[in-house]
Amino acid sequence: MQVYVVRRLLASIPVLVFVAVATFSIIHIVPGDAAHIIAGDDATPQQLEEIRKALGLDRPFLEQFGSWLGKVFRGDLGTSLFSGWSIGSLLLDRLEPTLSLAISSLFMSALIGIPLGVLAAWRAHKAIDRLVMVFVVLGFSIPGFWLGLMFIWAFGVNLHWFPVIGFTSIFDSFPGFLRGIFLPSFNIAIHAAALIARMTRSSMLEVLSEDYIRTARAKGLEERYVLVRHALKAASLPVVTIIGLMIAGLLTGVVVTETVFTIPGVGRLIVEAVARRDLPIIQAVMILVGTVYVFVNLLTDLTYAYLDPRVRY
Repeated sequence: MQVYVVRRLLASIPVLVFVAVATFSIIHIVPGDAAHIIAGDDATPQQLEEIRKALGLDRPFLEQFGSWLGKVFRGDLGTSLFSGWSIGSLLLDRLEPTLSLAISSLFMSALIGIPLGVLAAWRAHKAIDRLVMVFVVLGFSIPGFWLGLMFIWAFGVNLHWFPVIGFTSIFDSFPGFLRGIFLPSFNIAIHAAALIARMTRSSMLEVLSEDYIRTARAKGLEERYVLVRHALKAASLPVVTIIGLMIAGLLTGVVVTETVFTIPGVGRLIVEAVARRDLPIIQAVMILVGTVYVFVNLLTDLTYAYLDPRVRY
């Protein structure tokens, strides 16, 4: 187990290096002159030169990369070209809404999807299974922005159960935080729960046909014990993979939901940065998301080894 962990950690290093190189290269990959793109067509040569100097484009590529990477390791992600604020402070201000939305929606999706998947596999080809599959199809098919608008119209405008815009910090008011985060989290969780339920059902159906499951039932074990202790643990590897990908993807996948519910998170920051061509912010978000993906995949692989001792590097 220790050797597996060490090898997976070492394998993550070249991936992180590639992420860093790809992230930094975006400013050189953008077609045309990055300074022209940022300043616009009416910029003077002096303004273009100032932007190139601010971005470090007047230096050799390797020198630029080394300087940028050193700042990243020190926690300095640069400065926004338009607001002049530190990107680190901008991300910190936007991180709480996005993390709150990602964690709560992931919790909801697992809480809904895994039991539904187990139930559908247990009652395969029965009425309950068909109802779960209807939910799965609808969860995949309904666009997230439309569902969010319907939630706002039904539960916010008509019933007044939840606020329809904005975000309340958990440190300001915990009840207000729960009321404000429920609708957008549930909006994201519908699609995620459909995917988890589908994967759980498929994996459980394969496991429930194994000989040791029939043996456990023949020994007189309770069905609940057989399903949860034996079948679900053995069928959990594909589910863990899906949940691991969701954890990283939710950091950027909440863009639509944050826009619909007017939540000031990282997703809206990305949209604003792309609209303004604020390349330092785009670089900072890319390196953040890429690093999160690498470490989440690492944790997923380590979870494999914990759930199934047969897993080897």
